[in-house]
Amino acid sequence: MGYKRGLGGYCGIFGVYGAPQAASLAVLGLNALQHRGQESCGIVTSHEGRLHRRIGMGLVGEVFNRPDHLEALPGLAAIGHTRYSTTGTSDYHNIQPIQVITKDGELAMAHNGNLTNAAALRRELEAEGAIFQTTTDSEVILHLLARSRGKSLEERVLEALPRLQGAFSLVFLTPDGMVVARDAHGFRPLAMGELDGQPVFASESCAFDIIGARTIRDVEPGELLLVNGGPLRSIQALEGARRSHCIFEFVYFSRPDSKIFGENVDKTRRKLGKTLATEHPAEDADIVLPVPDSSNTAALGYSRRSEAKFELGLIRNHYVGRTFIRPGQQSRTDGVRLKFNAVEGVLRDRSVVLVDDSVVRGTTMIKLIRLLREAGARQVHVRIASPPVRFPCYYGMDFPDENELAAAGRNVDELCLHLGADSLRFLSLEGMLEATGMRASSFCTACFSGIYPEEIVDAGIPAGLRPPSHLPGLRSASPPNMEESPS
Repeated sequence: MGYKRGLGGYCGIFGVYGAPQAASLAVLGLNALQHRGQESCGIVTSHEGRLHRRIGMGLVGEVFNRPDHLEALPGLAAIGHTRYSTTGTSDYHNIQPIQVITKDGELAMAHNGNLTNAAALRRELEAEGAIFQTTTDSEVILHLLARSRGKSLEERVLEALPRLQGAFSLVFLTPDGMVVARDAHGFRPLAMGELDGQPVFASESCAFDIIGARTIRDVEPGELLLVNGGPLRSIQALEGARRSHCIFEFVYFSRPDSKIFGENVDKTRRKLGKTLATEHPAEDADIVLPVPDSSNTAALGYSRRSEAKFELGLIRNHYVGRTFIRPGQQSRTDGVRLKFNAVEGVLRDRSVVLVDDSVVRGTTMIKLIRLLREAGARQVHVRIASPPVRFPCYYGMDFPDENELAAAGRNVDELCLHLGADSLRFLSLEGMLEATGMRASSFCTACFSGIYPEEIVDAGIPAGLRPPSHLPGLRSASPPNMEESPS
């Protein structure tokens, strides 16, 4: 059998400690993180020596929609999770936070990311007699903790973390405290805030805004934080890895009102759009349209750097979720049909620049170009605020095998024809990195460049540059020097 990515997935996690009505705060925080996963969600609270859990399939507002749902989650500490899986089907048994009973008592965990050695660890644990209840890579972590001889959760986590490879932002909850950890590369964002003197944690800072918390800093890559009501304790649990923040967080996933990796998402996306306009202008275009909502700020940046006026020519139905993170290709296709409609009065006889954040499968873009033409657009010039996605992601994004990626096996002209656009241009890798204002060496660009920061154990892929397997001359330039800061 070939390598199958784990089901930790691209998710949102939240944690709060020492706060009255912790479950209510968790519900608010998860609502702010709903864009990071729409398949399922859950909350676990700690109260009087016991853990209390509620989970369910669906959106946060569907799973927690009655007062008694929160009444069943008492306590001053809570962790929460909103999820979509990166492979396979949705399954109730895979909903997080996962809660178990160990020899040392109850334990719950929420995980954002994908372990790249989960299959190898699972085979090892099963050979030793472990019985798994889910198909998530996250459960591997709990089995490692259960087998540890450490005398405390701190010791067990410190023993387990060095065995994990890949992306993981973790929040653990016991009746006695909370433990927070992040992988040494810092693939996924994880922020720490403060609410009335008590710590809160979330995948993105927008979750702090909704509860009135103040953002303090990021949880550092490789850092372990111990929370038990006293002074916060920090331990550098993992050392020696180069920072490899996922640049796709800036491109698409994170909310524009969040601050991740020390930078404002909105500010970075505007720079992506401005750089795209400089690299690939469309001189004969009349208007610039975003693909709402994730491309709004990039399109604003493009418009301000160009002569074309920013317009809203596509209307999004906000009662339909993000099609990219819907499970299954047919589900994604149906979602696109429901999600957008074109404004004929804006588009009729206009030459349009359509700005999108990325092209992954191409499902959405093909439909949108057709919509614009049916509404009377004279020309549709597509500009993408990132390079072509040509390689799978093993760190928590739902980027499928190469043969499902629209840009794999096609050069830009062929892809333009496939999508049905009059022209198609992508932001360069160098331009994307420069727009972040951070060191190029701080990012993972594997889905664009084929450069993987570490070995993908379960897939047998070494660290470093992965040559394209079947791409007809698509690499127009060498990868940038990842050790130099952009000018």
